[in-house]
Amino acid sequence: MPVSWIASCVIALAVVGYIIGRMRAVSQAGGDTRRLHSRTNYYGWNVALFTAIPALVLILIWQFVQPPLVLQSALGKVPEAASAEVSNQSLFVSDVLRTANSLDRAISRKVLTADEVTGLTLENKDALAKMTAAQLPLATSVNATVLTAAQDYVATSRMGNTILGIAALVLGLGGFAFAYLRINPAFRARNVVESFVKGMLIASASIAIFTTLGIVLSMLFESGNFFSQYPWQDFFFGTTWSPKFGGGSQLGILPLVWGTLYISFIALAVAVPIGLFAAIYMSEYASPRLRSVAKPLIEILAGIPTIVYGLFALITVGPMLRDYFAQPLGLGNSGSSVMTAGLVMGIMLIPFVSSLSDDIINAVPQSLRDGALGLGSTPSETVRKVVLPAALPGIVGAILLAASRAIGETMIVVMGAGAAAKLDLNPFEAMTTITVKIVSQLTGDTDFAAPETLVAFALGLTLFVVTLGLNIVALYVVRKYREQYE
Repeated sequence: MPVSWIASCVIALAVVGYIIGRMRAVSQAGGDTRRLHSRTNYYGWNVALFTAIPALVLILIWQFVQPPLVLQSALGKVPEAASAEVSNQSLFVSDVLRTANSLDRAISRKVLTADEVTGLTLENKDALAKMTAAQLPLATSVNATVLTAAQDYVATSRMGNTILGIAALVLGLGGFAFAYLRINPAFRARNVVESFVKGMLIASASIAIFTTLGIVLSMLFESGNFFSQYPWQDFFFGTTWSPKFGGGSQLGILPLVWGTLYISFIALAVAVPIGLFAAIYMSEYASPRLRSVAKPLIEILAGIPTIVYGLFALITVGPMLRDYFAQPLGLGNSGSSVMTAGLVMGIMLIPFVSSLSDDIINAVPQSLRDGALGLGSTPSETVRKVVLPAALPGIVGAILLAASRAIGETMIVVMGAGAAAKLDLNPFEAMTTITVKIVSQLTGDTDFAAPETLVAFALGLTLFVVTLGLNIVALYVVRKYREQYE
């Protein structure tokens, strides 16, 4: 039974429980709802929640737990001799999953029966032709070992879904009966429902915390695997980035850190002054009519996809900088450079700084402006000495957001700055960033046990630490200046 059908049955049972719960509450009160502690809707929701929530939680947990267990079981039944012949374990697992997906869909579409899938062999041309005609071909590199593992995966998964359906329905019916039998005029249904909802809200709020914890732990675990194979001294202090699958790699992070900081610095040098001056003008000097037109036009920049900015850098900005600056000054002959990516990224970041700073400046109390003007300050002195210091914590937050966006950008760097990892002060030379190399190391058919792949997690952890440091600095600035203006 598909999981969607199981969930639909549970939800339908909960709807029935809502209706029957209300009817029983009215019946227990002898038709006089004034005798009930809570409104009739709460009695219905009490039954519906006890019916649906435990069963749906079981389905959700099952969806996360079942696939790895089933895969481990299928791979565990592969003969050792056949397993030893597999040169790339990750490719083998991918072929098994692709083949299993095709077989499962063949059963669901009734192209083949479950018995035919179980007895399928590579010599059965008729069954394979049926699957090909239904656009359900097996993996391109399928062999007898892959097919056997995929068949076991499908059989175990379908059996697991059957067990899940029975368990979910039993749990739903148990919750239904438990909640239904508790209904009486004195039962505090409203309190129970509100506690249930409060628990759901707490669980929802905890998702962000556990997601962050999971991301950090996964990076720490995989980074630990990497550093067990590659010296941390060579990683953090190495000046050469030259990954080579098969051995002999030099994975020094310093060229990537330099490229990331260099490009981000140029981007912020463009975005922060322009964005901040635009925010000051729109909030303090522009007329309402001009502001209503200018601000939406600036914010349009935030809605442009980064790939479009990358094309703009590749086709327009890069050649222009090369022809008018780099070549005449003898600084380079390439259109891909740090300056190209930094300028285009700075344009992209202008609305982040401008819009947020504008909202923050407008939030400064008008009484501060009136007091400064009343003491004889000019409008420009009021902005410099009163409005900007009062809005500084928020402006720092806007700049931090722009910095985080710049550090994490990938497409503009790929198309505007190239992929060369090197240490150089020339802004018209091609360089790259940490995010670009994370993508390149995880792209294609890679061996996830090799240090050349695991280095992506070490790079991600380094990027996380840098961003965390920026947040700590910004928090310090915000707290220091907020106390003066509250």
